[in-house]
Amino acid sequence: MTLFSRADDPWSHRTRIVLAEKSIHVETIDVQGGNLPEDLLDLNPYHTVPTLVDRDLVLYDSRVIIEYLDERFPHPPLMPVDPVARAQFRLALYRIERDWYSLAQQIDDPSDRKNGLKARKILRDSILASTDVFKAKPYFLSDEFSLVDATIAPILWRLLYWEIDLPPQAQPITKYANLLFSRPAFRHSLSRTEQEMRA
Repeated sequence: MTLFSRADDPWSHRTRIVLAEKSIHVETIDVQGGNLPEDLLDLNPYHTVPTLVDRDLVLYDSRVIIEYLDERFPHPPLMPVDPVARAQFRLALYRIERDWYSLAQQIDDPSDRKNGLKARKILRDSILASTDVFKAKPYFLSDEFSLVDATIAPILWRLLYWEIDLPPQAQPITKYANLLFSRPAFRHSLSRTEQEMRA
């Protein structure tokens, strides 16, 4: 199994978190910026990361990859068994990707600094608006770590790097973040670039 991954990319990071949580051995090929390996150009028509190759199967959407990994390697399960809860978690994934990950892309875009500053404020406000949700359970609406947590963790890890400070009333979010960051799988998932974001 091979993963094409970028060291500073939240989409790649969440995939690496899921791989680490399930103790899946994978060869990781680090893709630098626009310098794409020939294999990736051949395998993925969109030339994006993360891209996972598992024998003859090639997957190149982060959400498809993490759900595939959860189904192919069912232990530990990272999605609820109950269809209603599962649908709620999928909706949460959709909202986080649409709201937070799209803002992360704007923040990381060096060509539009003004838009990046605006995106920082919107992301901060959006995370703060979710404080009560993080207060409800140890993990996101659950007593167990899930794909939703694996998706939130890369965003929270990057807040300091993006110079986004959370106020004292965000203590439930900080507590939740520290719980995620203390997991051995999370520490294992970090690239050297990501480690340096909070050095």
